[in-house]
Amino acid sequence: MINVNKQTMGEAMMIRTIVEAIHSSPTQAVVYLSGGASVALGWLMSVPGASNTLLEAVVPYSRISMIQLLGRVPSQHCSQAMASEMALLAYNRAVKLSKPGFPVIGVGFTGALATSPPKRGDHRFFLSMRASDRIWETSVTLTKNLRSREEEDKVASRVLIQAMAKACQVSGTFDSGLTESEVPDESETQFSEEQELEQLIQGQLCFKVYPFSKEAYGSDKDRKIILPGSFNPLHDGHLKLLEVAMSVCGGGYPCFELSAVNADKPPLSVAQIKDRVKQFEAAGKTVIVSNQPYFYKKAELFPGSSFVIGADTAARLVNPKYYEGSYKRMLEILGDCKRTGCVFLVGGRNVDGVFQVLEDIDIPEEIRDMFVSIPAEKFRMDISSTELRKKQGGVDKRKRENAKEDVEQSSKWKK
Repeated sequence: MINVNKQTMGEAMMIRTIVEAIHSSPTQAVVYLSGGASVALGWLMSVPGASNTLLEAVVPYSRISMIQLLGRVPSQHCSQAMASEMALLAYNRAVKLSKPGFPVIGVGFTGALATSPPKRGDHRFFLSMRASDRIWETSVTLTKNLRSREEEDKVASRVLIQAMAKACQVSGTFDSGLTESEVPDESETQFSEEQELEQLIQGQLCFKVYPFSKEAYGSDKDRKIILPGSFNPLHDGHLKLLEVAMSVCGGGYPCFELSAVNADKPPLSVAQIKDRVKQFEAAGKTVIVSNQPYFYKKAELFPGSSFVIGADTAARLVNPKYYEGSYKRMLEILGDCKRTGCVFLVGGRNVDGVFQVLEDIDIPEEIRDMFVSIPAEKFRMDISSTELRKKQGGVDKRKRENAKEDVEQSSKWKK
């Protein structure tokens, strides 16, 4: 009995050491479990530093709970496809909850372990871990009647912790408790940047962060200060506006947001997205690529954020014309945005030759405190991406005309 206790204590210490290393890594996670591996949550949460790693843990155990999580009725509860779908949902949840720029993983687990009365089918479990650029999948069939339900749960929990350690790039291992005949079926699939962006355009991923900024920000860095736009091209006005917005807010994590999907135009191609992202890499600024063109959807993606917009955009936001002509609908939608903790920082904008500021716009009383003015004396730059494109187009046209004249002149001399 003493030897058994020593062995058990040694295994517990090894598991604790691995969990401590997971918590020391920068990776954050959302975990969705159904049908087993419950002990893993206890191990993760009982070790100090759990809040560094665990953003959320959900156990959709009942049928209705699983339907609400998936948004549909599952054809099969215990399968690799189900675990992978849960992992993708967990990943998308993790990127919404995580600190800006931190790596995240989504964990999906579904199992059919020992029950009372005994199962007819196999005792098995499926595990999936989704990161931005890859997915790890594991399936294990356990030997029936070899272990109790509690013992099977511990085996599944060990496999899950080892998989999380691998995803967090933590070295070290411990005995999973599997027998020689219980060989895990494991696979790893990597995604290229192009594949990630295709998944985003198709709605599988909610957004992708390019953390190009190397600057350190204050304690309020969990709150994002977001400047949305098409950035075709990115110019000094964008950079200056975000800088001033940061000073108005008094802190936060500044980033730009590019939507791959447009409200009234075809989505951007992968090549277009990559070209525009390169601008932020050159400028050393963080950009988020999302698939939501509407602000009420952006507010759901980035709750508690401050959105930096121009006065022309602010005017459209409160215009019932864009809500099927309904003033009530406009208040409802913007009221929902307000409840997420989002605010709008409004900079002045040259509209049809007239410089407009927030004070020129009639904001309804119910949502007035959502809109904060960026004083014109702090920021005023009458430049736009459209004007830059027109100017560049004019320059290119003149270059083509000059080149044509040179060719014609050269032909005359030859004659």
